[in-house]
Amino acid sequence: MGKLRQTALILGEGPTEFFYFKSLCDVFKRLTIKPDYPKHTNIKELEAKIAEGVAMGYSHIFCIIDMDTKDKEPERSQYQKLKAKYAKPIDKPKKGIYCEVEFFETHRCTELFFLYYFRYTSRPYDEQEPLLKDLNQCVEYRKTIEFFIKTKGLHGYFERNGGSLEKAMDNANRSMDEKEASGRDYTYSELGKLMMELKELEWQVNNST
Repeated sequence: MGKLRQTALILGEGPTEFFYFKSLCDVFKRLTIKPDYPKHTNIKELEAKIAEGVAMGYSHIFCIIDMDTKDKEPERSQYQKLKAKYAKPIDKPKKGIYCEVEFFETHRCTELFFLYYFRYTSRPYDEQEPLLKDLNQCVEYRKTIEFFIKTKGLHGYFERNGGSLEKAMDNANRSMDEKEASGRDYTYSELGKLMMELKELEWQVNNST
């Protein structure tokens, strides 16, 4: 009998998250990580993808949320409603389903976590462009599928160019500590917390018999 493999579905809102988490499969070798994203970036599509993942039997579904599209109505209310719907694990023993759905937020977008591979910032970004400009001061980056493919894996590309996942996690956790201490609602990422959860899942797999 092989060891139990935890299965995690990671749902991003677009190709950026898909290609990034695909590149992390080499980091979390003992986990079955499947990145996916809806065809259209909206809450209804995300909800459909979550329901699909639950039905397929994933034990964990991690949703990567860009908050730059959630600060206006109706998206804000739709998102809060979706989070409330999955606040408790889905437990349907007769169907053999047990699934925890969690949401990990970044403001403005996932590229902040990429910047955190290199350095910390808490400056407010009113739009994506200045953030992408700051990231490009650390490493060449283009928000295109062609570029994602060319890097042969975003995570490895960042680390080859002087970045570090450990540093990104530390910086992301620092941003959350500051957010909670000061109440700021911008420039933060919960992706450090997600990485810690993935490491914990991997530890469980390694120590299961």
